[in-house]
Amino acid sequence: MRFLHAMIRVKDIEESLRFYRDFLDLNLTYTVDLSDCRLYYLSDEDGQTQIELTANFKTPHEGYDNGNCFGHFAFGIDSFEEFSTKMKEFGYEYTYEPYYMPEVDAYIAFLKDPDGNDIEIIK
Repeated sequence: MRFLHAMIRVKDIEESLRFYRDFLDLNLTYTVDLSDCRLYYLSDEDGQTQIELTANFKTPHEGYDNGNCFGHFAFGIDSFEEFSTKMKEFGYEYTYEPYYMPEVDAYIAFLKDPDGNDIEIIK
């Protein structure tokens, strides 16, 4: 069995593509048009894992409720210095600045995507 993708609904697909494709450097691999939405599949650099962004044609004005079950998406990086510089260029801010977490022997930080989903960054 392989893990293929996780799906989230997005309020503004252009803002979400700017975040996931342009900022996080995920690759838009393909789109699928359905009767009520368009699906955007973005993959990581090795093409093994994808995020499906679902842009419903009738999106609630206030967006979607993230509920209390979903935690976050996690992405690995090579350099917090480079990542932080790129974040500032795109106008994003950390919700939790980078810090060392000895339990996992890694530096982590958090920010939010355009829909308020938590994004964990790990080095």
